Amino acid sequence: MKYEKTIPLKNGTTLQLRNGTAEDGAAMLDIFMQTHMETDYLLSYLEESSHTVAEEAEYLQKKTDSENEIEILAFKDGILAGIAGIDAVGAKYKVKHRAEFGISILKEYWGFGIGRALINACVQCAKEAGYVQLELDVVADNTRAIALYQSVGFQEYGRNPKGFRSKTAGFQELVYMRLEL
Repeated sequence: MKYEKTIPLKNGTTLQLRNGTAEDGAAMLDIFMQTHMETDYLLSYLEESSHTVAEEAEYLQKKTDSENEIEILAFKDGILAGIAGIDAVGAKYKVKHRAEFGISILKEYWGFGIGRALINACVQCAKEAGYVQLELDVVADNTRAIALYQSVGFQEYGRNPKGFRSKTAGFQELVYMRLEL
């Protein structure tokens, strides 16, 4: 999928949102590594990833060429500050109406409105792709993220008390959320 939009942020600057392409492979790998060092709320640990720039480039190009999946990059002042995307839950008839949403933003860019902008862009793309439901899971302690998701209409539909196993915090409860499109 393709997407491109420039929007104003809270502090008066602008944010460029666009689908990632193969040329963004190195920047994508850098932000993946940085965000995974900054928070314990993401799915994996940095040492669990063996992605290369070439693999990231291939991943981004695949999303750009897709009719129903996307990875959107958010650039603030020319710097890649955040990423978000939608992935099909599956291709079978019973689940092809559902998409999964994921997001990560560099910590220094939290609070600028980048998360909301990325969520809104992904919601728009999910609707255009024909999805009926957008889903996510979030660590229960991540109250800022939960409040943001709720503010755009996501609703909790369940919890998993041992959804993640953190190296530092022990088990982390996951909150399952969904948004009807």
